[in-house]
Amino acid sequence: MSVSHIDVDPIVGKVRRIVASHRLAEGDYCRWLWQDEKSTRELGTNEYGCADAANLLYTIGDFVQDPDSRAAWISKLQSMQNPETGMFVEATHHTIHTTAHCLAALELFDARPLYPLTDLLPYLDHQAFTAFLDALPWETGPWNASHQGAGLFASLVITRDADRAWQDAYFTWLRERACSTSGLGLEGRQGSIRLVQQLGGWFHYMFNHEYAREPFPYPEKIIDTCIDLYRNQQLSPLMGRQISFMEIDWVFLLNRSSRQTPHRFHEVKETLWDFAQSYLPWLASLDEQIHDALNDLHMLFGAVCAVAELQLALPGKVRTEVPLKLVLDRRPFI
Repeated sequence: MSVSHIDVDPIVGKVRRIVASHRLAEGDYCRWLWQDEKSTRELGTNEYGCADAANLLYTIGDFVQDPDSRAAWISKLQSMQNPETGMFVEATHHTIHTTAHCLAALELFDARPLYPLTDLLPYLDHQAFTAFLDALPWETGPWNASHQGAGLFASLVITRDADRAWQDAYFTWLRERACSTSGLGLEGRQGSIRLVQQLGGWFHYMFNHEYAREPFPYPEKIIDTCIDLYRNQQLSPLMGRQISFMEIDWVFLLNRSSRQTPHRFHEVKETLWDFAQSYLPWLASLDEQIHDALNDLHMLFGAVCAVAELQLALPGKVRTEVPLKLVLDRRPFI
C-alpha cells in the first residue's frame, strides 16, 4: 500500500543509540562491538570508528558543540596520522581511502591534519596524477580502485594543497574519457564485470564533481543506466536489504544527475520513492542489539547517507524532526 510519507525518526534514534554504545572516551570510538567468526576485526579504537562517529552525529544533527569536546575529537583524529608519510592507515581499506576518510571527518570540525600529506604531494605533478589514474584497474576493479582515484582528489582539496589548475586537469581527464554509452566509468575500459561495479566506482568520482560544482559527464546516460539497473533488478540481489554503501552510490548518482538535466525527471522521483518505500521500513525494522552490520559504524554510515540523500531527493516524503545533512554537501568523500 502506497503512503504519502515515511517518518524516519525511529531510524535516527537507533543511530543515536548505536553511536553512543561505541563510545570509548570523548572523540574515541570503536568501529565494532564484537568480533567476527574469523577474528579479523580490530576491536577498540579504530580510525573508521572515530571518523564515522563524527560523520553520523553530523548527519543526524547531533554534532559536537562544546569547544573542549571538539578539541578532544580533533586531537584524537589528528593523532592517527603517520607524521612521516602523512597518511592514515587501517586494515580494511586502502591507505588513500583511510586518509581521505579521516581528513574528511576532521573537516567537519574545521580542522586539518598536523602533518603534510608527504606520500600524496608528488601527485600534484600533472603527469604523475594522470599516470596514476590511467594505471588503476578500471576494467577489473573500478569500485575498489575508485577509493584511490577519488581519495587522491578529496585528500588534496580538503588540505587545500590542490590548486584550481590541478583540479581542472583532474576533471578534464575524467570528462574526456567518460563512457558515453552507460555514463559510468571510462570509454573502452568497461571490461567484462557487471555494470554495477562501474556504478560503485563512478559514484566516488561524481561526488568530487558535485563538491567542485562541476558538471557530470553524460548525466542523461547515468540516469538511464541507474533506472534500467533498478527496474531490471541488476543492481544486487541484496540491494535495499543490506547495511552497505551500494544504496547511497545508486541514490546519489540518480538524484544528483537529475539536478543537472530535466531528462526523465518524474521517472527519477518515482523510482527513488519506490525504493524508499521498501528500504526505509526495512531499516527501521532491524534489531540494533543483535544486527551485526548495523553495529559496524562504517557500514551504518553508508546506510544513513542513503537515508539523508533520499530525504533530499524526495521533499516532504522522508520526514525527520531535524533535517538530515549529508556530509558530501559539505566536503568530498565517504
